[in-house]
Amino acid sequence: MLPLTSDVLVIGAGHNGLVTSLMLARAGLKVTVLEDKDVIGGAVRTERPFTKVPQLATSTGAYLLGLMPPELPQKLGIDLPLVRRDPHYFLPTTGNRYLLFGSDTAAMKQQFISFFSERDWQANVALQKEIGAIRDDVAPTWLEEPLSIEGTAERYVRPALRQVFIDLCRKSVGDYLSRFDFKSDLVRAMYAVTDGFSGLNGTWDTPGTGMNFLVHNMCRLPGSDGTWMIVKGGMGTVSGKIAEAARAAGATIETGKGVERLILERGAVAGALLKDGTEVRAKVVVCNADPFRMQSLIGRDALPQDYNARIDGYRKDGTTFKVNMALKGLPKFKCLPEDRGQYGTTIHLLPEEKDVMRGLREGFAAVQAGKLAEFPTIEWYIHTTVDPTLRDPAGHHNSALFVQWVPYELKGTTWEAEEERYVKHLLSICDRFAPGTSDLVADTFPLHPAKIEKYFGITRGHIHHVDNAFGFSDRLPYATPIGGLYSCSAGCHPAGSVIGAAGHNAAMRVLKDLGRAN
Repeated sequence: MLPLTSDVLVIGAGHNGLVTSLMLARAGLKVTVLEDKDVIGGAVRTERPFTKVPQLATSTGAYLLGLMPPELPQKLGIDLPLVRRDPHYFLPTTGNRYLLFGSDTAAMKQQFISFFSERDWQANVALQKEIGAIRDDVAPTWLEEPLSIEGTAERYVRPALRQVFIDLCRKSVGDYLSRFDFKSDLVRAMYAVTDGFSGLNGTWDTPGTGMNFLVHNMCRLPGSDGTWMIVKGGMGTVSGKIAEAARAAGATIETGKGVERLILERGAVAGALLKDGTEVRAKVVVCNADPFRMQSLIGRDALPQDYNARIDGYRKDGTTFKVNMALKGLPKFKCLPEDRGQYGTTIHLLPEEKDVMRGLREGFAAVQAGKLAEFPTIEWYIHTTVDPTLRDPAGHHNSALFVQWVPYELKGTTWEAEEERYVKHLLSICDRFAPGTSDLVADTFPLHPAKIEKYFGITRGHIHHVDNAFGFSDRLPYATPIGGLYSCSAGCHPAGSVIGAAGHNAAMRVLKDLGRAN
C-alpha cells in the first residue's frame, strides 16, 4: 500500500536514491521511494534482455564496479560479492603483438617493453605513481560536500601536486598524459579512451577530459589494486542489496509510480503528484532523477534564473552506444589464440599505432557532425568468463561492446535505419582482431543514446547525467533553491558512475538541515 504521507519522498530507485533512502530510514524517518519503471536500480540492473537467448543474464547498463568508496558499503552494512579481474586490460592487435595487464608486475614490464619500449614503461610507472598519490589525497572528499577544485587542492592535495591536480581537473586528458614521456601513441590512446573519454562528450584536447580521467582512476575497492571489479550476479546485485537493506530499515519502495510534478506550497516542496493523479505528501523530497528531469518536475518558472542557467549549462547529449550480446562461444584472437585470461578483461579495440591519433580525431569529428565513425573507440567485455553464474543452461556467454562516441541524433538518417547495419559494422571490427566473432553472436540488445534515454529514463541518454568534465563544486549542489528539495543525482559530486556517494552526501545534508546529524 502506497503511503500518502511520509517524512521523505525519494524520486527514483537508482542506486543513489536507494542509498539515500537507506540512510534516512535508518535515521528514523518515514521514507517512500517512487520509481517510474517497473524495476529498481536505474541503469544498475541484471536482466535477461535477449529474445533469442531468454535465460542468459547480463548487466544491461552499468557493467563494472570501480568508483564506490570502500567506506560506503561498510557504513551501509552491505557486503558486495566482488571479483578482481586479473589480468584486467587486454590490448590486441591484428598481428602478433598484444599487451595483457595484470598483477604480475615483472611480466607486465616485460610485455610493455616488448610491445612498446623501455621509455613507455618508465612513463607508465611515473603516471601510475602520480595518479595514485592524487587518488590517495582526494579520496576523503568523495563522502563530503565539495569545495571548489582550487579549494580542494589547498585543503587536501599535497603541495607538490596541487597545481598538477588543478590542471588535471581543468584541462584535457591529452594535456595531462603529455606530462609523461610516452613514446607510443597507442598506449596514450588506451589510457585516454578508457579513462578520459568514457561517457563524456569530448576528445583528446577537450578541457574536462582530464577531470574524467581523474574520476576513472579513483578506484579504491579492497583487493582491486586500482582496477575495476566484477560484481557476482551482475550489477543488479548492487541495487538489490541496497534496496533490501533500505526495506529492512523501514523504507517503502514503490515501482511503477511515475511522478508527474512536484507540489510546491509557499516556495517549499510539499510532495508529489503522481501520473495516476495520486498526491503523496512530504516535507522533504530527494530527487534521484537527472537534473533536467528534476527541473521539469519543478517547472522552470519556480526556479531562480541562475539555477536554471546552471542546469542548462550541463546539458549535453550522451555519446555512448552499449551493444549487449549473447555469444555461442568465445572468440579466438589472432594475436593470442590460447586463453590466458584475456576474456575477463577490458579488451581495447583501437586502430593500429600509426593511425590511432588520427582515428580518434576523425571519429570525434564525425560524431560532432552527426555521423557514425568508421572506427570508434571500443571496449569489449565477456564477463561470464569471470562470473559463470550468469550463463544460461545452453552455455551462452554474455558480452558487450562499449562504444565511444556516437551521435544522439544522426544527420540525414535515423538510428532505426542505421542501428542493425552499424552493429554489424562494429562486429566486423571485432572480426579483424578475432576472426569469426560475428558468427558467434546469437542475439543482441543494443542501446544507442536515444534508447538509453527511453529504457533507463536518462535525459538525452547521457550515462553520467552530467559530463564528468564538471568536478567538485562545479557539479549540481545537493540542496536546491526550493525549500525541502534536494538532489542525489549522478549529476552531483563526485561524478557519474556507480558510486553511491551522491546518495550518501545528499542524505547527510538532509539530516543536517533537519537537525538530525550526528
